[in-house]
Amino acid sequence: MIPWIIPVGGFLGSGKTSLMLDAGRRLRGRGVNIAILTNDQADGLVDTVTARRQNFDASEVAGACFCCAFTKFVDAAAGLAARGAEVILAEPVGSCTDIAATVLAPLLQDFSHAFRLAPYTVLVDASQYARVHAPEADPEVAWLYGRQISEADLLAFSKCDLADPLPELHAPALRLSARSGAGVDEWLEEVLSGRTAPGTRLLGDLDYDRYARAEALLAWLNASVLLRTKKPLSPAQLLGPLVDDLDARLTRQGAQIAHLKTWIESSQAWLRVSMTHNGQDPAVEGDRLASSARDYRVVLNLRAVGEPGTLRTCVEQALSALPAATVIERLDCFRPLPPKPERRVTGHSG
Repeated sequence: MIPWIIPVGGFLGSGKTSLMLDAGRRLRGRGVNIAILTNDQADGLVDTVTARRQNFDASEVAGACFCCAFTKFVDAAAGLAARGAEVILAEPVGSCTDIAATVLAPLLQDFSHAFRLAPYTVLVDASQYARVHAPEADPEVAWLYGRQISEADLLAFSKCDLADPLPELHAPALRLSARSGAGVDEWLEEVLSGRTAPGTRLLGDLDYDRYARAEALLAWLNASVLLRTKKPLSPAQLLGPLVDDLDARLTRQGAQIAHLKTWIESSQAWLRVSMTHNGQDPAVEGDRLASSARDYRVVLNLRAVGEPGTLRTCVEQALSALPAATVIERLDCFRPLPPKPERRVTGHSG
């Protein structure tokens, strides 16, 4: 059986991972073997940890977007297929675009014998869309956001349970919510139906210099930290204050959060806390009432408009303020390099 690849795109924090995990659970409930393929500019991803702790076979392509690491992407997908995956849910980096020309079209040209490709879904978070297109927002980020929408085979508003006003996208869009489950089965039926052709909306002569400038507005930070608390504390007692403190420090420094994802685990429990803009009430997954422990591992992924050094300082200070001894296993902080796709199919459609 040739496995499906279902690509799910959208800007940072638009709900890609949440949708893939919910869809994966639904398909697994039908007896389908599911795998998750994540992507980032550096390794050590909260999304990969989350998928594995929910018993999905998960791989990550790290160090570059799928487009700039196309060979690694194909190899990772082939590895998941070799381990029995019948459906691979794959998400490119949330600041990337031109996926149709650099990933989908090459897959269709040279790997149709190995994978069945579903239409490319791009998610839109209505409240995020409003922030990105506000008068005070950076127009380069809005331009990048618009390029992502333009190459979608399918558009979907991803957080419809929040009842935010929906923008006019000048194209049909599904409505769904991974949190409530609304619309997810219908979305799965559509992407696996064969009714919508994948990779049809190539962006043509995309301005790659502008693309690089827009991505470079964002600073990236991935960290993995070991904690030993002075007294037993629950995961929520540690991660909640850490996220609140980090939000406050970034806000004081003028760094605009695009996506903050944090994961904490002890030998008995885990908790995930995330937010997509400064001052937001964080989204929480996992066991909020887990018992206390002293030894924890924290994984932190932060993307924000600001200086890499600012992000590093804020994270280090927030960690040092915790009532715990900390050992930083790794801390990578940088701006993404200019995108250089391995392959690109030229032309324009849609």
